[in-house]
Amino acid sequence: SSENWKRPKWEIVDLMQLLRHYLRAEMAELHRNNVRLRVIGDRDGLDPDIVALIEQGEATTRDNSAMTLVMALNYGARAEIAGAARALAQEVADGRLIPAQIDEEALAARLLTRDIPDPDLLIRTSGEQRLSNFLLWQCAYSEFVFLDKFWPDITKDDLADAVRAYHSRERRYGA
Repeated sequence: SSENWKRPKWEIVDLMQLLRHYLRAEMAELHRNNVRLRVIGDRDGLDPDIVALIEQGEATTRDNSAMTLVMALNYGARAEIAGAARALAQEVADGRLIPAQIDEEALAARLLTRDIPDPDLLIRTSGEQRLSNFLLWQCAYSEFVFLDKFWPDITKDDLADAVRAYHSRERRYGA
């Protein structure tokens, strides 16, 4: 989260080291399993070596098609929506768009997730019951499951239970 920069410096350093480790250690397995890596968020706040690892991972897995792993780094949904609004405003100012053409589709097409389906299910860990500035636009019709466990402690059974809970719900999309 872009808000995580407010954490203590030592914690940020540890998180960045952990990120470096996983970007180096897991990329070959992702590629072997035909998983495409996509990273969303503001890369400007990340160290150059981390940006290089991200770009290398995305390039290596670009053509993989079994699954897409979307990793949000230095991401904030409000900043994402504001960026999409700025892009629309600039297109209007440049004369490439008229205000009447701005609708939900136009805004969604300028989000970082423009080519990724909206999530059907969001699993929130650590006992928190809030979105925390995460995919605010995209989660408009997502189903939520809240788990009172931290991410590293989540098991396959927890995931299976969350998916079962999701499948037991009637999805109406506002209807």
